[in-house]
Amino acid sequence: MQINNVLIRKPLINANTKDANDGLVYPELSYQIMGILYKIHNELGAHLQEKYYQRAIEEELTMQKIPFEREKMIPLTYINKTIGRYFVDFIIDSKIALEIKSIDFFTKKEWKQVTAYLKTANLRLGILANFSQEKIIYKRVLNKYANEC
Repeated sequence: MQINNVLIRKPLINANTKDANDGLVYPELSYQIMGILYKIHNELGAHLQEKYYQRAIEEELTMQKIPFEREKMIPLTYINKTIGRYFVDFIIDSKIALEIKSIDFFTKKEWKQVTAYLKTANLRLGILANFSQEKIIYKRVLNKYANEC
């Protein structure tokens, strides 16, 4: 598949990123997002601070007219009382949480962070993207307990 002159290969699918109907969760939107991430990585390269990739992603989402919220605050509640809050880098089309990193490698900490965002925001899919390597590294994280939107 090609988006904006960037070749996108379909990700390998495992049980973590499929929905109950055995299909990829939000396939078209996911491919659009991945096209944006690859385009930005190809243009800017690796090892920049996260904020520069975030700014570039914001520009691309705006140019492609994909609805999004940046640094979206998600309240953490307990018994109908707010006890904390999370800030997600991007919520795209009210469906996908996108978290940007520029670190040496992913650890369980980053995966757990995105999992907490998905659960708290009741989103089905998160994409964790790392720009610190010579090629972009990403993980799709599925919240199988999210209510259908």
